[in-house]
Amino acid sequence: MTGQRSDARRNYTHILAVAEAEVATRGAQASLEQIARTAGVGSATVRRHFPTRKALLEAVFKQRIHGLCDRARTLCGDHDSRSALVEWLRELLAYSLAARGLADALSYQPLQDEATEDSCAAVIGAAGAMLLRKAIDDQAVRADITIDDLLTLIVGIALATENYADPAMQADRAFRLAVAGFGHNGT
Repeated sequence: MTGQRSDARRNYTHILAVAEAEVATRGAQASLEQIARTAGVGSATVRRHFPTRKALLEAVFKQRIHGLCDRARTLCGDHDSRSALVEWLRELLAYSLAARGLADALSYQPLQDEATEDSCAAVIGAAGAMLLRKAIDDQAVRADITIDDLLTLIVGIALATENYADPAMQADRAFRLAVAGFGHNGT
């Protein structure tokens, strides 16, 4: 966005704010045309800033994703690496449920395929891999678990529970059942 005219920067900021509200309401299927109407700009202006729905979702989630990555770095210093990994995954799941559309954004691509270095999937994957590596090194989780396995699990739980009357309760139950299988011998 550097080098853009000030009106283009304002448009970008305004469109992004409208998109955040629309995605929070409608999830990943938020209409780019509705975003343009609400923002008071043409759909071509929206597409100039966000050429694809994926690009729009990435921009909407970027700030919170970086917060989750900072949290992973903090948790990496915990002495109980399994608990740190589980806590971070629980926070990622909670955000995936609260920010409708994040799970869809993460599931648009296999997590390692086609992910640009700063995509949501790549950034989250790198943060989670750091915690997972420490837990594996500490023999606190099974060595055959990959970060893609864990992120697929979180995405799956978020997508499977988002339409429940109480998605957080249902997601927590599924998460606890899945976490029971992280340890050696399923413990």
